Amino acid sequence: MSKPWQHALKTALKGTQLEDIKKTDIFHESGHLLFPTVITESQLTQADLDNPLDPIALQYIPQPSEQQLHPGFKTDPVGDIDASQSPGLIHKYKGRVLLIASGTCAVNCRYCFRRHFEYSNNFAPRNNWKEAVDYIKQDTSIHEVILSGGDPLTIQTKTIKALSDQLLALPHIKTLRIHSRIPVVLPERIDSDFINYIKTLTLNKVLVLHINHSQELSQEARCAIRDLKSANVTLLNQSVILKSVNDQAKTLIDLSHKLHDLGVIPYYLHVMDKVQNASHFDVPLALAKNLHQQLQEALPGYLVPKLTAEIKGQKSKTWINNP
Repeated sequence: MSKPWQHALKTALKGTQLEDIKKTDIFHESGHLLFPTVITESQLTQADLDNPLDPIALQYIPQPSEQQLHPGFKTDPVGDIDASQSPGLIHKYKGRVLLIASGTCAVNCRYCFRRHFEYSNNFAPRNNWKEAVDYIKQDTSIHEVILSGGDPLTIQTKTIKALSDQLLALPHIKTLRIHSRIPVVLPERIDSDFINYIKTLTLNKVLVLHINHSQELSQEARCAIRDLKSANVTLLNQSVILKSVNDQAKTLIDLSHKLHDLGVIPYYLHVMDKVQNASHFDVPLALAKNLHQQLQEALPGYLVPKLTAEIKGQKSKTWINNP
């Protein structure tokens, strides 16, 4: 029997919901055909579909500009394919590996750097995570395993537990990190089963949220985040600077304060990865630096996220200095 969150995930933007959005002036079929529209009821209720510049609608509703091809933008802008070591396992940076735990998301962000990623042959959970765990077991320099996707919390808790049970047998693994939008866009997923599991997990546990605008934080999302905090999960947030969504200092300052209220540490402020079909979201680097400077002037240091970029082939994220 499926859980309520699984039903909500399965029905995200199906039937009449999608038809209703198609009737709005902000929906464009051409973009939808390039990258399917997926948005949960939770985020849909937070959006103002009558506002063409609504920060939630812009992130999830397709636009005609997605048809534009830009010569400086790529289908694999961060080099995931080159860094793949086995199906679903990406090893770019020293000490940590990333596992593609799912090819499904509860929402499809229009600027997603993996919007062109071939998930069909890139799943780490196959055969009870065997290939991934074998790779991790052989490299004792790895101390952290990162679950990504898609969104790793679209898979069942028992599947995540099947991995963590195996990691617990490897003495060099200290931390399980999960990157997910689920607590905000599908908060019912953070149910008692998941909280009980994560509370008893003896690895260091880190969950990196992805919130770009405080309008995304429904009351249900706030409750889910507080539940995670009560389970002794280290909560971080990463945002992407997006044109017309959050490219104003006051928006990012407000977000940092709202995150702090929930016990979430602002972690990264990303320059957008240059993924093809999303160039309309791009913000000039000079503006990104200026925004970050304004954050430094307005916020205590612990509320200022690191301005960063992921550059293909580099050995770490690249921190961007202010002018």
